[in-house]
Amino acid sequence: MKNARSMLSVVIPAKNEATSLRQLVAETRRVLHVLTNRAGSPKLAGFEILVVDDGSTDQTRSLLVDLTVVYPELRAFTLARSVGQTAATIAGVRAARGSWIATLDADLQNDPADLVRLWDALPGYDAALGWRVNRQDVWSKRALSRSANWVRNLVLRQSIRDTGCSVRIFSRESALRLPTFHGAHRFFGPLLLREGCRVVQVPVDHRRRSHGRSHYTLWNRSLQVVIDLLGVAWLMQRPVRYEVLETRYTGAIRNGAQLDVLRRTAEHQLIAVQ
Repeated sequence: MKNARSMLSVVIPAKNEATSLRQLVAETRRVLHVLTNRAGSPKLAGFEILVVDDGSTDQTRSLLVDLTVVYPELRAFTLARSVGQTAATIAGVRAARGSWIATLDADLQNDPADLVRLWDALPGYDAALGWRVNRQDVWSKRALSRSANWVRNLVLRQSIRDTGCSVRIFSRESALRLPTFHGAHRFFGPLLLREGCRVVQVPVDHRRRSHGRSHYTLWNRSLQVVIDLLGVAWLMQRPVRYEVLETRYTGAIRNGAQLDVLRRTAEHQLIAVQ
């Protein structure tokens, strides 16, 4: 449950987006300062911005070095090689220190101001998902996206309005339970529902791309997604859920350190089951 002492980690995977990052980090920081300083509730206890450089070949790496000097809330990670948006996002989630995770694309088409809308809609839910009400893409991309959403919902028997929208906030605890595979970032909404999360959908803005170019092709945006969809449909039918009724330990526990070892062992076993 979100409360006034929550910390938010904004994870931004970036590949060759040096022309956009300076503005994006500045906008995101300004928006989150509003949430930390406003008098009303709910507000943030703190925030961090994590930019994961997915093996960029432009000036992204050197720019991030400069920006970390200017913005103390920024943490930058450079991956050894390009691993894709899903893996870069997961790397950011695992490195995050906040109890809540937000995601944004690095190309400035997502408006960081929408994080306020999602945050305010979040109480009582485990995740807030954005859906782009006024897409600023070419008609062919919009048509493909509408078709993909319709097919996903039909196959998965869900009603996620915009699974491709990267403006999201969800609990880090929930995110760490999600199955990981290349392309999973397109299915965060359905996978959160699979985990039993309570989800609210919020309309968000969408801006025209003003810098760089899209990294997606017909293959990785449509044909590959069909293959991924079949895998997610299989996963939806095979969740692992259990409830511990009672826990017993045999033998005497001589000190707190031994109890801590037992706890860590139990946690490791639970993670292994996932």
